[in-house]
Amino acid sequence: MPFIKPILVFCLILHSALVWSKAYIPKDDAEILERLPIVTGERSRLRALRSQFADNPQDYPLALTLARDYIATGRINSDPRYYGYAEAVLSPWLSQQNSQPEALVLRATILQNRHEFKSALADLKLALSLNPRLSQAWLTLAAIYEVQGNYHAALLSCTALARFSGALPTTICVHSALSLSGQAKSSYDTLVSAITDKQDGEPEEMSWAYNVLAELAERLNLTKEAEIWYQKAIKQGYRSVYLLSSYADFLLDNNRPGEVLALLNVETKADALLLRLTLAEQSLHHQDFENHTDLIKDRIAAAKARGDRVHQGDEARFTLLVLNDAQTALKLANDNWEVQKEPRDARILLEAAIAAKNTKAINPIIKFMEQTHLEDARLEALLNQVREGIS
Repeated sequence: MPFIKPILVFCLILHSALVWSKAYIPKDDAEILERLPIVTGERSRLRALRSQFADNPQDYPLALTLARDYIATGRINSDPRYYGYAEAVLSPWLSQQNSQPEALVLRATILQNRHEFKSALADLKLALSLNPRLSQAWLTLAAIYEVQGNYHAALLSCTALARFSGALPTTICVHSALSLSGQAKSSYDTLVSAITDKQDGEPEEMSWAYNVLAELAERLNLTKEAEIWYQKAIKQGYRSVYLLSSYADFLLDNNRPGEVLALLNVETKADALLLRLTLAEQSLHHQDFENHTDLIKDRIAAAKARGDRVHQGDEARFTLLVLNDAQTALKLANDNWEVQKEPRDARILLEAAIAAKNTKAINPIIKFMEQTHLEDARLEALLNQVREGIS
């Protein structure tokens, strides 16, 4: 059995783009940094695995299991320090003399979380040279290439994945890439059929599938359909910061800030969710708006003090919409675009350029959309504002 499900890897790839903090690698596995509100079963499992690994530090399968659980815990609790714990556990199997493919794939996930894409891709390619049958590696490759806007490379990785993975993950992978490169409507129809034919998947798999469909429906301006898919994803009961962030953005776009408050009212630990909550509070003149604004400022300052400038897309959005500083937001959005090129990254760059009255700044987006044939109704609406001279 694979040590980590391809679906979970892809969810981790997506979620990693929404966390500001950088992972800390502890010097000692016994080091305690903070007591987190981890659920009882999760805490007990981690404690048992840590104990087993302490007694058997050369047990490679056990190390993979513990690293996988650390990564999953970091994702669920929005605490990237657990990625550091995972890397520390994996370190004996990451040396040049003893590189193990499964460990390399997990480290690639950790590196991608830090937006160290070049290093992550190197790990994945090395892992595949050692074992080309690793479906996790192909799926992670596709996800990173997609984030970088290299849809052709993503599609090639998905095609390779088809030889080693199940039908639904492969279908989602392939048509996610195709949907971003000129085949949005046909990809949407294909994915709808695939989901209709598979109603008994595991919660994380179905949540991922519904989330992909919801975002694709948004790009096609199918608002009612997007709502349906988001609701189906939420009902799976599988916690995902990425899903909550995407749905909150959908609600904000459709002027439903009260529902964002209901969705995220206790979600202040994850920076991405705190931002969406704060934007909803701003719309509603909520009493917690100022406190949450200050909290975001503090977290951004702490990230900068660590030299962490990774997640500038959300920082640009905060700077533009909350701080009303269009020029700084545009610089942040431009810097972010140099690193990653998802539709949300294009959107904040366009919004900042319009607010800053800098029409030249939209040229990279126009060129990118022409080259990739990216279809997105929201981006087209923003480009139309520029074309019509609306600011």
